[in-house]
Amino acid sequence: MPSPHGGIMIAPGVTVPRHAIDISFTTSSGPGGQNVNKRSTRCVMRMSFAVAGLPPGVEARVRAAVPYLVTEGGDLLLDCDENRSQGQNEDGCWERLRAIIVANLKAPKVRRATKPSRGSKERRLTAKKTRSQIKSRRSERHD
Repeated sequence: MPSPHGGIMIAPGVTVPRHAIDISFTTSSGPGGQNVNKRSTRCVMRMSFAVAGLPPGVEARVRAAVPYLVTEGGDLLLDCDENRSQGQNEDGCWERLRAIIVANLKAPKVRRATKPSRGSKERRLTAKKTRSQIKSRRSERHD
């Protein structure tokens, strides 16, 4: 989806310049008969982090979330060959790119350690005593 600034709008407030994304098409693999051999329907999308201009921290979170999609050169590499249509496969790549970036826009919340409440400690100890009494009754000898 083009934005007024000449880039591709990924999410509200996040735009990636067109020159940061390279799209190519190759022949697909798998079943499909002659269509697979004749037409280049598989879409390969490569986005360069260096020129993408993503907000701070997003690149690191994307690299941590999907390291298998990031090349050694620092590019995000997506491909789609699920459909027989070139256009549908390109749309699939765009959707994956949007989903990955949107999922990593916000930093995850920092977990703060909490202490168990007094009531929960008492309930735990009461349950332990009850269990202990049940087990001790099993060992009593009845004549």
